[in-house]
Amino acid sequence: MSTANLTEVKNFNYGIEKIFDKAEDFLPINGTDYVELYVGNAKQSAHYYKTAFGFQSLAYCGLETGVKDRTSYVLVQDKIRLVLTTPMVPEGEVADHIRKHGDGVKVIALWVDDARVAYNETTSRGAKSFFEPRVEKDQHGEVVRAGIHTYGETVHIFVERKNYKGVFLPGYESWNSEYNPAPTGLKYIDHMVGNVELGSMNKWADFYARTMGFANLVTFDDKDISTQYTALMSKVMSNGNGRIKFPINEPAVGIKKSQVEEYLDFYGGPGCQHIAVATDDIVFTISEMRRRGVEFLHVPGTYYDTVPNRVGQIAEDLELLKSLGIMVDRDEEGYLLQIFTKPVEDRPTMFFEIIQRKGAKSFGKGNFQALFESIEAEQARRGTL
Repeated sequence: MSTANLTEVKNFNYGIEKIFDKAEDFLPINGTDYVELYVGNAKQSAHYYKTAFGFQSLAYCGLETGVKDRTSYVLVQDKIRLVLTTPMVPEGEVADHIRKHGDGVKVIALWVDDARVAYNETTSRGAKSFFEPRVEKDQHGEVVRAGIHTYGETVHIFVERKNYKGVFLPGYESWNSEYNPAPTGLKYIDHMVGNVELGSMNKWADFYARTMGFANLVTFDDKDISTQYTALMSKVMSNGNGRIKFPINEPAVGIKKSQVEEYLDFYGGPGCQHIAVATDDIVFTISEMRRRGVEFLHVPGTYYDTVPNRVGQIAEDLELLKSLGIMVDRDEEGYLLQIFTKPVEDRPTMFFEIIQRKGAKSFGKGNFQALFESIEAEQARRGTL
């Protein structure tokens, strides 16, 4: 690596070391409890995520469990839980959300030891209530949940489940399915990215700092994330133990329409742009997902010509990574491998990132140029650049 690059990653990691000194950990979070997507057809969406991503059946609620207005399927892979919810009636919150946004993330649920404390701490600091703490019970015990609003129509729900032994939540039953394709090696949620309007990034970064005690891990400006045509800015917010990381993106002024502007247009406002999920073997994971039909962004072939000088020695075969479209970047702690799917629905909105960290704590800044050129190529094909 060049001296300039080494200095840059040293400065970056010095910032990481200081992040936890800055985060006010009045809101301890154990991790992501679940992510709930409102979708047009939960049964078919569940089949897709099982087949293509390797999720397994876990739990279900709907007409058979006494729920009349919605149906939810819960999928699991290692520490990741996805809830897919579809409306059973044409009116109401779920149907309204889908009409406006299409399929998308509604709930980012956070696992906490005390949901009442989490709710009181955040609302007392200015967070808007989604619902007050409530106790949900069945024969397996009780769960306490409470919720707050965040950007757009996205919400956080605090989940306290220390007194619960059931399959998922009260009101759900086990979903026993004969069809459970093998996992693809996905382990946990690494981070989740929110897209907000021009001029709103600092507002929501301040929201996470003020109401949830998060600190700014790193900031990327339009010089870091730009191409010939478009640019965006981003602040990565992290909680005290580093288990929850929320990059917040906003568009920057450019010659053409950026990916963030395209997302905001088609989603109908701010929302969760992508979910980054971790794997311990990205070559296996991506080989499997490609075999099962998942589509990934195409990385320009010239990108790999610079990898040896920019990244240095890695354990993986670079030609194999090139054939799969997996990108590589390094910081002082190690390196990472990452790849991005194309949008997973017809609207060019939500997608997934697959990431393997081999010591690195950063977000692939060295890959931004190639990534954004790939996204712009897709935008051009859609006529939305």
